[in-house]
Amino acid sequence: MKPQVAPDHYINPSYDSKERFISYWHQINEVISLNPKEVLEIGIGNGFVHNYFKKKGVKIKTLDIDKGLNPDVVGSVLGVPFFDETFDVVACYELLEHLPYSNFRESLKEIHRVSRKHVILSLPDVTTIYRINIELPRIRPIKKLIPHPFHRPAQHAFNGEHYWEIGKTSYPLERIELDIRQRGLNIIKTYRVFEFYYHRFFVLEKA
Repeated sequence: MKPQVAPDHYINPSYDSKERFISYWHQINEVISLNPKEVLEIGIGNGFVHNYFKKKGVKIKTLDIDKGLNPDVVGSVLGVPFFDETFDVVACYELLEHLPYSNFRESLKEIHRVSRKHVILSLPDVTTIYRINIELPRIRPIKKLIPHPFHRPAQHAFNGEHYWEIGKTSYPLERIELDIRQRGLNIIKTYRVFEFYYHRFFVLEKA
């Protein structure tokens, strides 16, 4: 189960950085690009994404284990309290790492079950990269994230919040992608946010 967080965790000035708001843009844009009729957001966080969708008229439900965050429904990703194929898109941002990796596949199974077609995830990724940003007159800007060819994974130590992160020992990207596919989800695309490359997005479709 996702651990309870301090009441001021999501309104701490250090939490909502400029980079995190860029990540919010991706969270919103990936959903909107799929033009869904009904959306489930698992993990409400500070409510920014949920409130934006509400104002845009998107039909969205929120699920969180912490009733103090005022989700529409209190419940766990390990037992999502909705019928099969209820939502066009199920979004789960920066949450699954708060559970032991032994729960990852079960969480994916539940997310797959309640989705009609699409799933969007974001997970922390600490794999070493080079970030290249070139802007010259009369030349189209070049922005690239290039994986370090000799990334040395570190052992992950539970820090009170994250049980695991992509790029740590035992959690290479290949393992996460394999578990996703084995739960019946095809990977349409995966990428790291250029300005906040700690966040890796996965846009998935039911096989």
